[in-house]
Amino acid sequence: MKKVLIANRGEIAVRIIRTLKELGIASVAVYSTADKDSLHAALADEAYCIGPAKSSESYLNIDSILAAAGISGADAIHPGYGFLSETPEFARRCEEQDIIFIGPTSEMMQKMGDKAEARSTMKEAGVPVIPGSDGPVETLDEVKEVIETIDYPVVIKAVSGGGGKGMRFVHDESSLEKSFKEAKKEAKNAFDDDRIYVERYIPKARHIEVQVVGDGKGDAVHLYERDCSIQRNNQKLIEEAPAQILSEESRKYITKTTRDAIAKLEYGGAGTVEYLYVEEEDAFHFIEMNTRIQVEHTVTETITGVDIVRLQVEVALFNELNVTQEDIAITGFAIETRINAEDPEKNFMPSPGPVDTLHFGLGRNVRVDTAVYPGYHIPPNYDSMIAKVIVSGDDRAEAINKMTHVLEETVIGPLKTNLDFQYYLMQHPDYIDNVVDIKFLTRNEIIED
Repeated sequence: MKKVLIANRGEIAVRIIRTLKELGIASVAVYSTADKDSLHAALADEAYCIGPAKSSESYLNIDSILAAAGISGADAIHPGYGFLSETPEFARRCEEQDIIFIGPTSEMMQKMGDKAEARSTMKEAGVPVIPGSDGPVETLDEVKEVIETIDYPVVIKAVSGGGGKGMRFVHDESSLEKSFKEAKKEAKNAFDDDRIYVERYIPKARHIEVQVVGDGKGDAVHLYERDCSIQRNNQKLIEEAPAQILSEESRKYITKTTRDAIAKLEYGGAGTVEYLYVEEEDAFHFIEMNTRIQVEHTVTETITGVDIVRLQVEVALFNELNVTQEDIAITGFAIETRINAEDPEKNFMPSPGPVDTLHFGLGRNVRVDTAVYPGYHIPPNYDSMIAKVIVSGDDRAEAINKMTHVLEETVIGPLKTNLDFQYYLMQHPDYIDNVVDIKFLTRNEIIED
């Protein structure tokens, strides 16, 4: 592998380019016309414009990306996260053109991308799942039959879902038919797939996820777990590692169970297995598997010292892991906050625009992943996240204290950001006391449900 094309933009593209430089591998950036002044295009060894600002005509355009790979002579493609990172067709096209796809096979991606099939697959591999339908349900009568076995409340989910699309919570039969139709319609519009499945709704739980890397031949390692319970509209805001709520026994159980399942599936590459954790029952319930690197991989890297992007590249190149489970240990505690160009006072409306002032609070054990620089103009066409601030400490209290001061020192302007909102959350008494769950923001009336 001598040259890798990064089929992405922003901070994750910059993150990947930096690891490639450390490995002595040339990098190729692709960019839309809206990103002509982007940092990732400037840092890469080569950069190619692949289309206009609209994602469907640039970062989601498989033909344009593969053409750039051909022109540049790239041996491999790293998809980052978002965009085409979990698109089986993209991985398949790479395979057909003998371009190394830095991720799982298209077949594995297809299996895990189908939420109902992923649920069945993980259940067979020994992973605990939420009670619900064994596969897609086609009719309202089938939904009712499932509910008879698990009872209300339930959640209807799109088989090809993500980001809360095609998802409806149903508390009694009076709203079932309406929710069923809405979920199918939204799933069809979002994913061109109206299949849905049903699970028992767990009203109070934490979001715990396990980072794994497999060699594709039956070996795998876990890099412990993260707690991503602070969310807004199913989108994570703050991530921590390790999950302080878990006992050592529970940690060993879920990390070993997850690792064993990934090895059994002969999964290749980095992935994240996500669970709802019910503290009162000490019970884990599988939600889904993400077959890519995650935004929050940084906190895992911080507590383990493992470069996950480097592992991805090495697995794709050699089909083997250069690290054993015994090599991986937890040191300290890490927190990540996502800084978004959005206005919390206007229902988190995106706030693109010029960045005239930019200063991140820094210091010992502080990491900032960003593609923003003074004079940069944030385009309105893409995700609003502009930076990730990661801090570590000997324990959670120290990390929270450090993050509070780092955010306090950070200045971004003149555009609106959620910086003050994140600062407020860091000082919330329930957050400090670790009394959180996935409904933390609405339960505390910080935002409306």
